[in-house]
Amino acid sequence: MTPLQQAVQAAFDADGPLAGAAEGFRARDGQTRLALAVAGVIGPGGVLVAEAATGVGKTFAYLVPALLSGERVLLSTATKTLQDQLYGRDLPQLARALKLPLRTALLKGRASYLCLHRLALADQSPQMHEPRLRRSLAQIERWAKTTRTGDLAELPDLDERSPIIPLVTSTRENCLGADCPRFRDCHVNLARRQAMAADLVVVNHHLFFADLAIRESGMAELLPTVRVAIFDEAHQLNETGIQFLGQQLATGQLLDFARDLLAAGLQQARGLVDWPGLAGEIEMATRQLRLAASATRGGARLRWADAVPEGVDAEAWPGSLARLGQALQAAAAALDTVSELAPDFVRLRERALLLAGRAERFALPCEPVLVRWVEVGAGLRLIESPLDIADAVRTRLLAAPDEQGPGRAWVFVSATLGDDERLSWFTGPCGLDQAEVLRIGSPFDYARQAALYVPPHIVRPNDPAHSAQVARLAGDAALRLGGRTMVLTTTLRALRGIGEWLGERFGPASGLEVLVQGALPKRVLMERFRAGHAGGRPGCVLVAAASFWEGVDMPGDALQLVVIDKLPFPPPGDPLVEARCRRIELAGRSAFSDYSVPEAAVALKQGAGRLIRRETDTGLLVICDTRLTQMGYGKRLLAALPPMRRLTSPVEFDTALTALRDTPPDIVN
Repeated sequence: MTPLQQAVQAAFDADGPLAGAAEGFRARDGQTRLALAVAGVIGPGGVLVAEAATGVGKTFAYLVPALLSGERVLLSTATKTLQDQLYGRDLPQLARALKLPLRTALLKGRASYLCLHRLALADQSPQMHEPRLRRSLAQIERWAKTTRTGDLAELPDLDERSPIIPLVTSTRENCLGADCPRFRDCHVNLARRQAMAADLVVVNHHLFFADLAIRESGMAELLPTVRVAIFDEAHQLNETGIQFLGQQLATGQLLDFARDLLAAGLQQARGLVDWPGLAGEIEMATRQLRLAASATRGGARLRWADAVPEGVDAEAWPGSLARLGQALQAAAAALDTVSELAPDFVRLRERALLLAGRAERFALPCEPVLVRWVEVGAGLRLIESPLDIADAVRTRLLAAPDEQGPGRAWVFVSATLGDDERLSWFTGPCGLDQAEVLRIGSPFDYARQAALYVPPHIVRPNDPAHSAQVARLAGDAALRLGGRTMVLTTTLRALRGIGEWLGERFGPASGLEVLVQGALPKRVLMERFRAGHAGGRPGCVLVAAASFWEGVDMPGDALQLVVIDKLPFPPPGDPLVEARCRRIELAGRSAFSDYSVPEAAVALKQGAGRLIRRETDTGLLVICDTRLTQMGYGKRLLAALPPMRRLTSPVEFDTALTALRDTPPDIVN
């Protein structure tokens, strides 16, 4: 063992410092194995990809060797919520247990921090006639006088979807930089200065890739000073990365620019330029572009393999893009004439040229190595993306440094990274084919704690009656359990259908409350679900999709039944999925076997992972898709799931429900 590995081993011993000072700690073989592997790569440098199943304790396993190494560390995780948990709970706890003098810093994107300059201007926004926004602004103004960080996460009652947030935060495009009158007090700059002085900096994947793509976050200066980089929840890296390594142009972005142009022009250069005319032309061109796709339903992704996206007006689209580019160029030219009057005009001109360049790019054919599509919602988003981040990782991250000494250590960790020994679902798209790979199974006794049921009587997912049957099964079971049920759907259509069916069945007097994703902020839904029967309130059934398949942690008896409506194969009509499948087929491989099945396996593992979160949990997983037991690929998907005992009939399922209802989970031996 190396000296670092010896120190790590001692820390994780049953009588080590963690056992005496870290709340809830107990020695686990898998956790120690992972920690030693992390320590092994930190010393000489290199790349470690580790899948550590639920219950291993991966957070302490990577933090302890990172802290004991004495190196500067960059730690990236998937969400701002997980950032706050690491920074506010895990790191202080470990620093105390290990008795380390540790300087840590939390660094988020601009949209997480209050911009004092924009706060001063927010009251003049046309949107401020709404009483709800005025109340939110008043709350933020009071908080702004006392906050030291400016992190909006300090305001728990502020909905993350609130329209006030863009009015009081900055973007790369509208930030005035050193010309800002509040530059010295800037919360973003303070966070960056603290990050540069820290031993360990906690960021998130979005921020990391924003910097990699456009040097936005300030990590251009930070990353070269760091020798150890750890990515937790690494399974999200590829999908997060391609968002920043491509190009986007959104109608909301264009309308925001038009509003900022008009407001700044009228406030600081009234009469010098026809500001209403310039802003109005941009708005008209933007709306004309949206109207070209008016026949397409919201929530769609339109293929864009030819000159125009599929399903849009082929005559109106090119003209709308051209008109938009011209309107933005005209705005840039006008802003150039007044740029000396105020720094706002300099930044607005840069924004105009950036948006004009993107409009021009989307008027040209797409490069063969990229894929392009349009997302349709209340507005449009034009997107051009690489198929994965492999090239960027190899050339921008893993390239050997010029300096002498050990190379940089890269550690990628998640509970779910693939369904084969090489974890190729993750390592291939992320350019990590040569990495050291480690897989550590869960310490949970799944055969005792959980059971899997595939209802044989439910129709195939392509049958119109499928969602109603899923809702009926989930409702019947939830009634038996007094709630404690989560239904995970693979589509928004199923989410709405199952949510409506359950909502109609269980009224206010039913003893059950039906919670549906989208009706309330995610944080509020989770708090209500966790509360369960507390205070005499009814139990809950939560119907959710997308982000609820992962990152949801509800140990104990709050959640005892997870129902998955169907196997989570990637959507076949999605342009990005089609492009990835086409690339695999051109290489002479099977897109279904090498892409669709691994994608489904990983998603299924993530969804199943919501059920058992600690050693005393018990529960049932129901997958309402008979293809799992009837099709050949079902064996591969079943093998990817935790080794739960199998229920094969409605009678066995009924018996298991009764046992679950009658056995308090917290006293299971």
